[in-house]
This record gives sequence, structure tokens and C-alpha cells, in this order.
Amino acid sequence: MEEIIKNRLGNLVEYISYEGAEIVIYTSSEEFFLNYFEKIKPLVDELKRRIEVRMVPQKCKDKEYTVEKIKEILPKESGLKEIVFEESRSVVYVEVEKPHLAIGEKGEIIKKIRNETFWTPIVERAPQIESLIVSNVRKFLHEEEKFRKNFLNNVGKKIIEVSKQKRNWIRITFLGGAREVGRSCLLVETNYSNILIDCGIKAGIFNENGYPLLKYIDISSLDAIVVSHAHLDHVGFIPMLYEIGFDGPIYMTEPTLELYTLLMTDFLEVMQKNAVNIFTAKGVKESLKRVITLEYNQVSDITYDTKLTFYNAGHILGSSIVHLHIGEGLYNIVYALDQKFGPTTLLNPAHTEFKRIEALIIESTYGGKEDVMPKRRDAEKELIDTINEVMKRNGIVLIPSFAVERAQDIIAILSLNNFEYPVFIDGMIWDATSIYTIYPEYLNPKIGKILKEENIFKKENFIRVTKGKRESIVEERPSVIISTSGMMTGGPILEYFKRLSEDEKSLLLFVGYQGENTLGRKIQDGLREIQLEEDGRVKNFKINLEVKTLKGLSGHSDRRQLVAYVNNLTAKPKRIFVVHGEESKAVNLSKIYNKTFGIESYAPRNLDSLRLL
Repeated sequence: MEEIIKNRLGNLVEYISYEGAEIVIYTSSEEFFLNYFEKIKPLVDELKRRIEVRMVPQKCKDKEYTVEKIKEILPKESGLKEIVFEESRSVVYVEVEKPHLAIGEKGEIIKKIRNETFWTPIVERAPQIESLIVSNVRKFLHEEEKFRKNFLNNVGKKIIEVSKQKRNWIRITFLGGAREVGRSCLLVETNYSNILIDCGIKAGIFNENGYPLLKYIDISSLDAIVVSHAHLDHVGFIPMLYEIGFDGPIYMTEPTLELYTLLMTDFLEVMQKNAVNIFTAKGVKESLKRVITLEYNQVSDITYDTKLTFYNAGHILGSSIVHLHIGEGLYNIVYALDQKFGPTTLLNPAHTEFKRIEALIIESTYGGKEDVMPKRRDAEKELIDTINEVMKRNGIVLIPSFAVERAQDIIAILSLNNFEYPVFIDGMIWDATSIYTIYPEYLNPKIGKILKEENIFKKENFIRVTKGKRESIVEERPSVIISTSGMMTGGPILEYFKRLSEDEKSLLLFVGYQGENTLGRKIQDGLREIQLEEDGRVKNFKINLEVKTLKGLSGHSDRRQLVAYVNNLTAKPKRIFVVHGEESKAVNLSKIYNKTFGIESYAPRNLDSLRLL
């Protein structure tokens, strides 16, 4: 590949580097740098790779000059926040409040910066809500630029190398998440590759029963990890892989990278409180250094014989339907969990357009006969009406929420309905919400457009809770408290619950899935007295506050949507594997697919290994 480029371009090329599947040509020719398109297009068509041209670092303009030139060229309205150089890559990161103004209608502003400074500018959106997580992850990646440049170059070289060992089959092995919710993990073995999709844990279970069954595979043989989205049941065990020696790439969308960092930071604290050591900060850092981000609909080679494309899953910010295209039209796997095939306040429905699907892997979280949810608009109205009723009786609505998506959904609904009572936001929800403000292009067009002009997540009555303030907050009435964890397995939600459990005026409102054997599920099922630790002692807490479950706000598809999703696929799958659901739901939904569509459908068990081709 490098020989072809050098033969075509000759001395215009100083050297060639890879950034994963992307090829970067470094040049010292100003003319070629400024007018490369006509020379590069035939190479792109021939090599079927994205190619970028950058100036060699020593010929980029002086940094001080470049900073002044960027300030001069950028419109003041774009809200410049920070400029960071990655000299080894000839890249300058420009963080602004309004990227569309910094880029220009047709990219003319960013092109002018490039042409006048010889640096390759990358525009990033600054969060509209201040967050140390966002700034820290960006700072960390910038500091690791030399490591990452070398790592990405090695990944790119490995992608084009033929593996010494060739198989004549394709196989999938379920290492977690089959006939259960939690620890999702799937191994895909192709002719030349070993790819792991997701690697999560079960909420609140800190032993082998909560971890993926990785002892049955050779971790050193893995070529890549693909992440569908940033929830612990899909990513919670990934840092452990890097602590035991895996050093390959991990693929995810850019919002997932930010959310993954947030989750891991919080989970380190949770483990410390529970005297558990699944992994350490080292594992998190080693994984972050090896992340390769892809946009939706961007086709990218990730191994010699496998292309990866992420599509919107409608579940949380940056969540993805994972499409693996194996070989030259040999086999297509679509991994569609978690997903929401229906409109929500923030996101578009899950993607359905595929040319071919040989194997579909789909969730069954709400795949049971009884799992039929009300219409979204009715659920939103019920949420507002329910909360207002509690406000009238001077109570507190306590909402256990997942930090990512459900909390932002609730906040957005309250904001759009001009809710005026205090809304206290605790746990890592605030930081997760900050990340949402960075990526309006990943939200549905209506909300994305609003966010570009107005921050619906930040209003005067939305109040961030800091440690030490929780006792006084329960005296603020009437109010709403949104806190982690979503299944009440830990986190600040338990502190509020202890103080409000006997308050008949208040309401414990469940708005998300409660896993088997979690405290949330037990209360949901009618438990009215519970033992919890307080001040180092076990104490009984009576549950006198009202308990209600509000359906219809889930980020998962219900039974009708799961059936409708398959019906609306533009390519009908040859096989369907139903996972990510309690056993009865997975088995039942599998039968429905077989009966309705005449498609081979299975509800595999953990450690089931099936040859696909």
C-alpha cells in the first residue's frame, strides 16, 4: 500500500503513517498540501481507504503565530475556549462553544486556518455545562499523543497484514448476557480475526457470577474490542483486559469515549467503597490510550478481513448498532443491543437499513408477553402529572436513575415542560449531562437544533448536589431528586432513600429497568421493609413512601418494537440470536420471531459456540 502511494506521488511524500485504517501522508510541499485533492482521489478509489494529507511538523507555522491567526480568523461568536497542539501529528485542536460557526457553512473557515498555518485543525465543542471529566479525558489523550501516534500506526499496519493462521469458518461464542441481563460479551471468530463485542459486568455482583466468562478464551489472540455503548453491563470489565495483557485497539463512538471515561472513574470509587478490586486506574488509562473513535455510518477496516460500521441504536448518546462485514461479501453480522426502535425525547429510533444480514443478534430486555409500554407522549404526560401531584402535597419525588440517558431524558422532559420546582441532580448525572451538550449532532434534529441555541439541561432550578449537602436537601420541599444508581444497588440514591423511606407524602418513582435480585426490583415487587447499613450498623427501614413504576420512558424497545424492528429491516436476517433478557423472555421472543417471520431463531446460553459459516 505504501509502495503504491510513493510510486504515484514520488517526492511529494516525506513519509506515510497510519491512524488505524486511515492513511496519513506527510509532505513538505506547500503546493501539494494546499492542492492535493486531484492527486489523492484516484488513490482513495484504488486503495478503498480514507487518506489525509498533512504538512510535516517542522514546516508548520510557529505556534504563537498560529494561535494569533486562529483568533483572527475565527468569528468571535464561535466562542473560542482553548487551543491545543499535537505537534507530532501536525494537528491543532480548537475547542469552541459553537463549532458550526468555527467551521463555516462549507468548511471555508477551517480551510483558511489550515491554508494559512499549515496545521490540520480539528474543531471540538466545549461542554455547555462545566465538567472536569471532559477536560481531563481530552487532556490525557493530548498528553499521550506520541504513544497514540505509534500505536495507531501499528494498528494500521496490522490491518493490512495477512494473518499467518487462516480458518475456513466463522463462529460466535456467547461469553455473557445470554438468557440474562448483564455482562454482555460476544466473541466473533472469522477466517483471520478474533473480535470481542462488549465486555460488561452484572450490576452489584462482585464475583465470577457477575463477570464475562473470559477464562475460556485466549485473550492474547484478540485483535480488537468493539463497544456498542457506555453502560457498565457492556463495558464494565474492559479495563481488566488491559491489566492482564491485552494491548489491542478498542473501537467506539466519540460520545461513548467520554461516557466510558466517566463510568470508569465512578466505578473505581464504587469498587473502593465495596473493598473490591476488579481493576485499577492503570487498566482504565491503558484502555483509553488505545481507543479509536468512529462516527456513525463510517465504514472502517478493523482487521484484515473485517469492516466495522456503527449506526444509531436510539438507546443512549453514542449508542450503536454494530455491523461487521466479514470478507468480500462473505458474511454480515448485525449486533442490535441495546436499542430503541421508537422516538424518544432525545434520540432517533434505531437504524434499520442494511443491504445484507446473515446473523442478527438482538436484545430481549422487554421481550416478554407482558412487556408492552404506553405511547411515549402518554408516558411523558404521566411523568409530569405524577410529579405535580406530589408537589401539591409538599412531598419529594425520588427518582433512581441510570446516570446516562434516563436522567438526561427526565431532565429534558422537565425542562421542555417548564417545570419550576427545584430539581436536585446527584451522582455522576451532572457530568454525563455535560457530555450530552457536546454532541447535539447525535441527538434527534429537534433537540439538536434547540441545544445549538439554548441549553435545556441547565436552568436555575436544576441544582447540582455536592457531597455533604444531602441531609439538607431532603428538607427542601416540594422538590425532585434524581440520583444514581438506577437499580438502587449503591450510590447516593440510598442516602436519600433512608431519609425518605417512611415519608408518606413522598414518592419513589422507578423509570427504568430493575434487574433481578436488585434492591430496586425487590421494592418494585412489594418489599416494605429493608435492612441497610447506616453509620456502620445494620438498621431496619420501613417503606411507607409511595412506590410507582412509570413505563414508557425506557431506552430499550418493548416487545412490539422488537418485533417491529425485525419487520422494518431492509434486509431480512437468515438467523436471529436473542440475548440480553431474562431466560423466559429470551426464549419466548425467539419463538415469536420464528413463528412470525419464519426465520431460524435461537435463545443461546452462555458458552454456546455456534458456527455461522
